[in-house]
Amino acid sequence: MKTNKNIFLLLTVFYVLITAIYGYWSYLANGKVEIIGTAAIGMLVFLSGFIAFYFGKTAKNFTGAEDLPDANIEDGEAESGFFAPFSWWPLALGISSALCFTALAVGWWLFVCAFPLALVALIGFVFEHSRGAHAH
Repeated sequence: MKTNKNIFLLLTVFYVLITAIYGYWSYLANGKVEIIGTAAIGMLVFLSGFIAFYFGKTAKNFTGAEDLPDANIEDGEAESGFFAPFSWWPLALGISSALCFTALAVGWWLFVCAFPLALVALIGFVFEHSRGAHAH
């Protein structure tokens, strides 16, 4: 986690520099700053910064085998999470979410049809362990 945090911090600094260079370069070429490209590269600063922040906060609470210099391979083979057995909700949520985002290009009528499906899939995915065979 700490290595990942450092990598994303380096990426954040890199994107800050590239944003400044791109803005200056577009100003020299066109006489004005190219807003869309500069903003798109500038958003990468926030994206990598948020990921670095998340890894930094998570590294304080979690010490995995990959963070220990004297760890063996066997130390990292423990269970890494809980995954729902035989769940179809992630597939339904993914398809309905893809339809919602496709609606941005196709038309709002598709969003009106896909959003209720996405809402049902999200509720089903969140509450799948509250009832049925795998209830806790």
